[in-house]
Amino acid sequence: VRRHQEIHVVMGNEACDLDSTVSALALAYFLAKTSPAPKAAFIPVLNIPRADFALRTETTFLLREQGIPAASLIFRDEIDLGGLHRAGLLSLTLVDHHVLPGADAALEEAVVEVLDHRPLERDRAPGCRVTAEPVGSCATLVTERIAQGPPGVLDRPTAALLHGTILLDCVNLSPAAGKVTPRDVACVSLLEARFPELPARDAVFEALQAAKFDVSGLTTEQMLRKDLKVLSGDELLLAVSAIYVDLETFLRRPGLLQDLDAFCQARGYAGLVAMMISFNEHNEPSRQLAVYSRRETLQSAVCRALEEATAPSLQLQPLPSPWSCVGAYAQGNALASRKKVLPILRAAL
Repeated sequence: VRRHQEIHVVMGNEACDLDSTVSALALAYFLAKTSPAPKAAFIPVLNIPRADFALRTETTFLLREQGIPAASLIFRDEIDLGGLHRAGLLSLTLVDHHVLPGADAALEEAVVEVLDHRPLERDRAPGCRVTAEPVGSCATLVTERIAQGPPGVLDRPTAALLHGTILLDCVNLSPAAGKVTPRDVACVSLLEARFPELPARDAVFEALQAAKFDVSGLTTEQMLRKDLKVLSGDELLLAVSAIYVDLETFLRRPGLLQDLDAFCQARGYAGLVAMMISFNEHNEPSRQLAVYSRRETLQSAVCRALEEATAPSLQLQPLPSPWSCVGAYAQGNALASRKKVLPILRAAL
């Protein structure tokens, strides 16, 4: 702001998944390389605080594979977009979303371009360039944009990032998953044709899928935060975390009870339901539940609601637990995902 330097930020959505991250990095790189005599600095911004980056395990994996250090990334809590905008220095390109959340409404006037793969919910100002196409991955739209640009701009690390992202988003281009479109397939083929040394699709997809569910490097607090929903009842909050390990491994974590206490106390949660999901060698899921609360009445009420639920029935079998404040169960009905269990918990509250 002091130097009056114009900044053109390319930013994905608040979930900051792999698609948002790679779309922002690749498009900002392309714009920086191709814009005539750039007076603005092109900056990709990851739309989460830096402290949350470790939770995006598939993203940290792919960037590490391509030699992109976390120190070279810029996160939302490290740049004052509001201050830049008030000084008249901000241009904003949105990728993988096209409507800013309410807290960012003031930045809407700075939006000059949108690339998204969802249907448009609102019109944009006439000067704003909009690309909204129903493809499986926003990275596909970025790849098309780069492919239409001057030859030689696309380098191998950027190609590898885009290639991996489209494969993960489109479930390895499997038609059965219902996400892939011919344009996604065409972009993967184009990247492979330009960079024949890219690893095989199956290997890329499996490595990213494994990284997505790999929580081995996370602290208990990060595991609980990685995929967290919070329910509110009269006067109390209940945390519901999906965790991709089996219950036995989770309960054996050193210092677990202190970690659960600290996690709930720091955030004002009266209790926590941890929903464990693990997969066998045939990729079939098995589910288990842990119900933690220091308030005995709440803990027994939540356990009872889960045990007695009929829509759907969870078919719970009690498992041994090392502590009275943690109820543990095997869930016989593996099809009852968190989406189906949340209404049971809401009713219990």
